[in-house]
Amino acid sequence: MKNSELRALSVEELQKKLVVEKENLEKLIFSHAATPIENPMRIKVARRFVARIKTEINNKALKA
Repeated sequence: MKNSELRALSVEELQKKLVVEKENLEKLIFSHAATPIENPMRIKVARRFVARIKTEINNKALKA
């Protein structure tokens, strides 16, 4: 998802998306700890996506 698509979402939608993405990140980390996943870079991408969502939520809160 691009930054422009994130900017178009409301704060409530971003918070819902944040919960879902955090769960996905936890599952990736857990599965990688149990047995190495095929592409460990997915963890890095997921972590950065969570950070982008948090940044956008923060930007919207500062503008309000």
